[in-house]
Amino acid sequence: MRFIETILTLKAKLVFLFLTLAIGPLIVIGAFSIDTTEALIKRLVLRQLENVAADKAAILERWLDERKQDLQVIAGTSILKSMDPTAIVPYLALIQEHYGVYRNITVVSADDEMIVSTEGPYSAIDFIRNHSGGRDGLFMSNISYLSEEKESIFYIAAPIFHLNRRLGMVYGTVGTHSIINTILRVSLGQTGECYLVDNEGRFLVHKEPRRILSENISQSASFKNIFGNRDRIDDTYLDYRNIEVLGTSQKVGGTDWYIVVEQDREEAFQSVEKLKNQVYLTLLLAASSALLLTWVISFHVVRPIRALSRSAQTLANADEDIGDIPDARTNRQDEIGLLCRAFTDMALKIRERQDNLEHQFNLKEAELKETGHTLKQFQLIAERSEKFAALGRLGAAVAHEIRTPLTSLKLFLESVEAEIEISPEYAEDFTVAMGQIARIEAAINRLLEFTKPKDMFFTRLDVGRLITDVVSIIKPLANKQECTIKIDVEEALPPIDADQKLLEEALINLFINALEAMPDHGRIAVSAARDTFEAEGGLRSCIRIDISDSGQGIADQQLDLIFDPFFTTKAAGTGLGLPMVLNTIKRHGGEIRVCNQVGGTVFSLFLPITAPTPEAYGKDSAH
Repeated sequence: MRFIETILTLKAKLVFLFLTLAIGPLIVIGAFSIDTTEALIKRLVLRQLENVAADKAAILERWLDERKQDLQVIAGTSILKSMDPTAIVPYLALIQEHYGVYRNITVVSADDEMIVSTEGPYSAIDFIRNHSGGRDGLFMSNISYLSEEKESIFYIAAPIFHLNRRLGMVYGTVGTHSIINTILRVSLGQTGECYLVDNEGRFLVHKEPRRILSENISQSASFKNIFGNRDRIDDTYLDYRNIEVLGTSQKVGGTDWYIVVEQDREEAFQSVEKLKNQVYLTLLLAASSALLLTWVISFHVVRPIRALSRSAQTLANADEDIGDIPDARTNRQDEIGLLCRAFTDMALKIRERQDNLEHQFNLKEAELKETGHTLKQFQLIAERSEKFAALGRLGAAVAHEIRTPLTSLKLFLESVEAEIEISPEYAEDFTVAMGQIARIEAAINRLLEFTKPKDMFFTRLDVGRLITDVVSIIKPLANKQECTIKIDVEEALPPIDADQKLLEEALINLFINALEAMPDHGRIAVSAARDTFEAEGGLRSCIRIDISDSGQGIADQQLDLIFDPFFTTKAAGTGLGLPMVLNTIKRHGGEIRVCNQVGGTVFSLFLPITAPTPEAYGKDSAH
């Protein structure tokens, strides 16, 4: 009981109220900001990684094409077709010096007998012996890594033809130092890296040479996410170091090589961590400010109210002789000060009245001795009545004094805006406060409109024009969400008897609900056609309006509840929109149905062609 009394005190309520108002919105905004920032950073990092991978793959592909073209040009020269070693050697030496990427160039005959080989440590003769056999076209070997030379090499071979007869082959041993530096050099912070692997996950190019052709990523999440499941490329995963990264890959055209670009998640999301720290600091400051404000209000408001309560309790528990009147006077000039002084004056008057009654009783004691017992009873009754009356006046005064500042809150805020220049740091808070007051007033107005519907005025109404007008109103909201609206109205639809303003409000309400139920790039379809529906035991001609969206639909367990007043699934909803739509359709004598379809929800409105009653046409009709 003691704990319950403690948490129900005004001070505890003020603490809870200010903490909720100060921290609640910040938590929501902070969580939304963190999620949004994290998603944005992930998209930006992945896009940057994809651009780097595409650039590196394009550079490597272009470089390989240039080397292939080099060998084709060399093989097509008359010098090589002569198969004269004395002429070929200086030409190949000049080629090797000019391009700087060929560690060795070897020419062999059609029988794979070496004709000539330039100087260099990477002669292709061993490769030719291990891969003997005639070749009729251009080909490229796999990458080999020479640990003693600390360089990767591969071979490109082109056939030498003369008069449609293959004379031999020219083999170029291509070193990768120049292109590797270009591939590995990336500007992705401290942890960004780029490496080259084959389709089996083996390292072909890496900043740590010891890994080349000796390790692979086939058992890591890098391989599974990049090669196994392309749909998960947007997710973070563990790379070959078992570190969480963001990454992407790009195939090098004409090869089975893949450029892989990755960056550590911890580095990519450093700004998100900073944002989280700022949010936590803001929440701490807000909580401290709320507690300080609560203490100030408690000192200036709760403390005098408690003193007044103790005085009232003393007065209520007094016996016949009140004795010393509890003094609740204060020098404060606000409403609480007025209340305390009024209570003290009331208590003094009660004592004066009691003293007067006692004096009169003593004067007539002799004459009324025989009725003393009765008088005493009446006196006790009078005292009790007076105490109840005093407590009643006290309650009324407290209610009045509390209601007055609450009622004047809005006027006070408006006067602050008009008379006092609000500093920029508090302007947003002031706007939020006024917006919340306006939101409460709007909610009350909607409630009043629901409980006391407007009068109806029936006119002959063109349904097609009505739909077109409503779509023109909703179009800016749809464009903002990049949503499309498709209109399909049957030709030669008859006009209906209806209240145009109420139907416009109902359709706008349904369109807004559809937009809120869909993500961006959604689709709304509205159609109108002649139909019939069952009413009063028979079929009645009507115009059927279907409004469908491409949202997620309504949960089956909620379909029977959406037209109940105050039922809503929106955080800021009032639960009165759909009940008002239902009320409008019913007042027109129509019917509304809702169902889920594949990819959204369909609301169907059945509006009778004629008014509910013949005399309603052209007149105000309240139902």
